[in-house]
Amino acid sequence: MVLKVILTLIFGATSVWAIVDASMEIIGLWGIFRKCGIKPALSLVPCLRLYYLGLSVAREPEGWMIFINHVLITLSSLLMLFLPSTSSVYLLISPFVLVFAIIELVYSIRVYIALLELFQARRRWLILAIPVFGIVAIIFGWTKKYQPQWKVTDYQEQAAGLSGATARVMDEGLTVNLEERSVTSFFKKKYLLRDIHMYIKPGSMVLLLGGSGAGKTTFLNAVNGYERANAKVVLNSGDVYADYKKMQYEIGFVPQQDLMRGSDTVLRTLSDAALLRLPIDLPQAQRKKRIMEVMEIFGLEPVAGSLVDKLSGGQRKRLSIAMEFISNPSLFILDEPDSGLDGVMARELFERLRAIADQGKIIIVITHTPDRVIDLFDNVIVLAKDANRTGRLAYYGSIDDARGFFGKQRMEEIVMCINRQEEGGEGRADEFIGKFAEVQHA
Repeated sequence: MVLKVILTLIFGATSVWAIVDASMEIIGLWGIFRKCGIKPALSLVPCLRLYYLGLSVAREPEGWMIFINHVLITLSSLLMLFLPSTSSVYLLISPFVLVFAIIELVYSIRVYIALLELFQARRRWLILAIPVFGIVAIIFGWTKKYQPQWKVTDYQEQAAGLSGATARVMDEGLTVNLEERSVTSFFKKKYLLRDIHMYIKPGSMVLLLGGSGAGKTTFLNAVNGYERANAKVVLNSGDVYADYKKMQYEIGFVPQQDLMRGSDTVLRTLSDAALLRLPIDLPQAQRKKRIMEVMEIFGLEPVAGSLVDKLSGGQRKRLSIAMEFISNPSLFILDEPDSGLDGVMARELFERLRAIADQGKIIIVITHTPDRVIDLFDNVIVLAKDANRTGRLAYYGSIDDARGFFGKQRMEEIVMCINRQEEGGEGRADEFIGKFAEVQHA
């Protein structure tokens, strides 16, 4: 019995063939890890070596799933060793062991496919890898013919260093000092955003620029307090995180998709928004006055009695923005407000936003077609993914200075400049992240 327990802990099996295959797997993984830049001795660690196999082929999440299920199978097998096969507990555990084994097999196949791609081997190797992976591991790990296309260090590049900067908190305007926004995935901390510091003065209309996955929406959610980060966000001397209930009325956020009821009129929609966003004790006359002011600002007076479903695309966009503007926020954030609009309607919309900014408000906008309205913006924030796929600040400043900083005239060219090469870009994100960090120190 003691011998079976030891064999189960080391190899995850007690049958002779399973132990032989597990032994070959250890030997093979020793060679694979050595070739892939992972410490070969990790192949000796029970269960955990399966995680490192996933890591070596750039399939870390799959590696975690294999590891977790293998641990569960091992623990279940150990428990079953001490139980008679006719006991109710034994019969209860057996189906779970089968489920764990199936899950492990599914994720193992994904890792095997990635391993074949890593060593540029044909898919037919999968037929052998599923039943006897140990043999395949030895061939890939110890023959000169098969060499990996990359090492772990190739996709765990050294990202640009942190700036160490801090934006000075001013009495007016928006100050953001974001140290990090992170999540835990598969027992590992993953940074979504890091090291973003800036001050935006009142009356500014700011473009938020960045490629897919650079963290633009995550950044906006951190600024408005919807998804809190390790940060200090101050708007006109008010701490957004510390006094969120009060400050949420100072921030208007317009998401890409509106949530309006199509069967309501424009006036009814704005009236409902006023009830939600304006103080409860506000006199009805003042509430009605504010509704009429907002309709005038966004050109909605002619369609006040129209149903939302009957509005044009431009009118519907203006209404969704008006709903958030009803509380007269100091900071106004918009995520692709021109989505689905043609050039003329988009221009009209952004001119209205420019007029709002000129009243002393701060406007931050994400748009995927910035060049058609770039003359209306004061500054641009450029976020980029560093070598570790973390959203970082690559630039913040005026539009003209941005052109000189990146050596590009169009904003869309700047995005292509910082996008990774596999995304069709130039892959220069870390260069500009580091360059801007130096500017902040100067």
